[in-house]
Amino acid sequence: MRPPVELLTGRVAAFDHDRGLGEVVAADHTVYPFHCIEIADGSRDIEVGLDVVFELRSKLGRVEAAGLRPR
Repeated sequence: MRPPVELLTGRVAAFDHDRGLGEVVAADHTVYPFHCIEIADGSRDIEVGLDVVFELRSKLGRVEAAGLRPR
């Protein structure tokens, strides 16, 4: 059984629609990258400035935002 996931809050700071890459700034001002496949609604598109809830995942040795959804 998987342990409970801690959800963080933050704001989308940047998103490149062509590359599908973005950054979210957490409430503690830490910047986390994310890929469009991690947008929870499956749209692969998100607005810059949107307040979001997300979790952290380790991918290829770095921590990224995952499961982004509006707050």
